[in-house]
Amino acid sequence: MLAYRYPIIAREGWFWIGIVIITAALLQFLNDFISLPLWILVLVLLFLFRDPFRKVPASPLAIVCPVDGRIVSVNKVHDGYLDREAVCVTILMGLTSVYSAHSPMEGKIIEQWLQAPRKIRAQEQGKSSSAPDIKTYAQWIQSDEKDDVVLVMEASTLRPRPRCYAHSGERIGQGQRCGYLRFGTRVDVLVPESTRIEVKVGDKVRAGTDIIATLIHSAATQLQTQET
Repeated sequence: MLAYRYPIIAREGWFWIGIVIITAALLQFLNDFISLPLWILVLVLLFLFRDPFRKVPASPLAIVCPVDGRIVSVNKVHDGYLDREAVCVTILMGLTSVYSAHSPMEGKIIEQWLQAPRKIRAQEQGKSSSAPDIKTYAQWIQSDEKDDVVLVMEASTLRPRPRCYAHSGERIGQGQRCGYLRFGTRVDVLVPESTRIEVKVGDKVRAGTDIIATLIHSAATQLQTQET
């Protein structure tokens, strides 16, 4: 299982923050006023690369939010990754949201996909002809009870490529930090059709802490799991 310690400031930002601090310190020897904008930039970077500790709820059947953001849609869809009917909870991150991504549930990563670039939804619907290409990263997580959740992240060419720290075949914990999405993106969580949705459009959610859905297990399923 992946291991990660929260350093308060994400490791992904250490290099850039260090460069700006060194440059600001050198300029301060010449003139305090000249170095002031760089010290302000240090504060901005510290804010953008913040990585606060998140307390995972004690609910094994819960699907926790993978990223900070706002719920923009909750729809029944056809899951093309697993060829099934599912419910898609879509979260839109902000440019200044915490950029760390967290696993929605505990389980094993069965497979991951990197889809070829395509035009964003607005262009697909004929609303724009200048929309940028995006790539779609998807990760299939399966619980010990055989519940399947697919986490889908969009990566526009206008934003840095998302970093993924979990790989196929590895186990991952509920709410565990598993990736990094700089400057935000759109994230879809595809859950089984029978799942109880705990959020509605417009809700603001926090990664690793807020429950967006709860898996529903029948008594027969729970008994079979215990026997196994």
